[in-house]
Amino acid sequence: MQEAQPFFYRKENLVFPFTGTKSCGIIYILREVVAIEKQYTVGLYTLGCKVSQYETEAIAEEFERRGFLRRPFDEVCDVYVINTCTVTAESDRKSRQVIRRAYHKNPAACIMVCGCYAQTTPGDIQKIPGVSYISGTGGKMEIARRAEELLQARPAMPVCAVSRVEDEPFEPMTITHAPRTRAYVKIEDGCECRCTYCAIPGARGLVRSKEPEAVLREVRGLAAGGSREIVLTGIETASYGVDLGNTRLIDLLEMLDREPGMPRLRLGSLTPELIRPDFVRRLAALRCITPHLHLSMQSGSDTVLRGMRRRYNTSMALSGLRALREAIPAMQFTTDMMVGFPGETDESFEETMAFCREAAFLDMHVFAYSRRPGTPAADFSDQVPEPLKRERSARLIALKNEIRQEILSRLVEEGQPLSVLFETEEGGVYTGHTDTYVEVKAASTQALSGEIVAVRPQEVRDGVIFGEIIK
Repeated sequence: MQEAQPFFYRKENLVFPFTGTKSCGIIYILREVVAIEKQYTVGLYTLGCKVSQYETEAIAEEFERRGFLRRPFDEVCDVYVINTCTVTAESDRKSRQVIRRAYHKNPAACIMVCGCYAQTTPGDIQKIPGVSYISGTGGKMEIARRAEELLQARPAMPVCAVSRVEDEPFEPMTITHAPRTRAYVKIEDGCECRCTYCAIPGARGLVRSKEPEAVLREVRGLAAGGSREIVLTGIETASYGVDLGNTRLIDLLEMLDREPGMPRLRLGSLTPELIRPDFVRRLAALRCITPHLHLSMQSGSDTVLRGMRRRYNTSMALSGLRALREAIPAMQFTTDMMVGFPGETDESFEETMAFCREAAFLDMHVFAYSRRPGTPAADFSDQVPEPLKRERSARLIALKNEIRQEILSRLVEEGQPLSVLFETEEGGVYTGHTDTYVEVKAASTQALSGEIVAVRPQEVRDGVIFGEIIK
């Protein structure tokens, strides 16, 4: 008697499982008798940054090319893919929580874990029940193929395919379709800043950039598919091209800007040392780049910035902000601000508060310092107590809301029409963002999702402008 064994039967982009003898399998295929007509399903979950969001979409497209059906993560799926983050201890905890959630949803599923937390701490993930496969920040485009193999023969122990991040080249990946609203394109991976608090360089490796022609092809395709705004993103976007030799970020932007039919282009996180006179002059000449930059500032105290080993100071940052606002009057800035870094005194925190008032950020992502194993700052002796971190977070968030209210109220007083890309709708009220990344809501009986519409600002409520559609 021939031993039964599982294998796949693929027909018209559908994948069917079959378990039986080889002879039965041949009859099965020749007669096209589908014993179990099932298209495998996959649910995907992303933790972390825009780079991870982009990578998950590229993974999803690869699953679709192989005949899988994408389903919401909270549904029962045959395969779950969790793209993890390790930027804080809370990110690690959430990553573990999501993996366990998938297992409880379907204990028989093939659970596949990738991303930064998987890269740095694969041993932790191996201990979680139900995990079938672990890869890190590389090899993401192999996950769908490996899922097919695992569905045929599930190993007793999780397969660990985490490779040395130092050996990873830039992994080619492309998305071909995205919402009509906003699409992300990853142009760079890795970071060489070596900040004392950050575990990401150990998870992502050295700077590697996508070739300019590959970026152009991908952006052209998304624009042709109807995406109205494209965000160029990376782990350290400002370092784009340092490994290419003759192309830097501003060169890439100029190439894209020359393309006919280019939609709005937005930049991912940048660092202040990029904003030098030549960059400002060339950026101001571009027609497609949105007048909004997100700066990864982290602190407004020079003492703290030195302890973090950042490559700029507050004077350099403020000079760059002033230069860009002078060259592009509509320019708005958002930022990240960390509180409670080791050695942050009351005086240095007040310096951060004063810096943020002067910088007048439209929005700030405020978060508390989190000890990351293996980073220099984790061993600094002058750690800030958790209650003090919470107090400082609350004060900085209150200041953020105050500054935002002032900026939005000024826009309402000026009364100039706002160009809004609408994204979502609820109860006849559409929500979207201007090119300067101001959030706007407006009522409409017409379908506006994916449309860029002129809106007259009328009032500010809870950090959002409410306005009227201009017919």
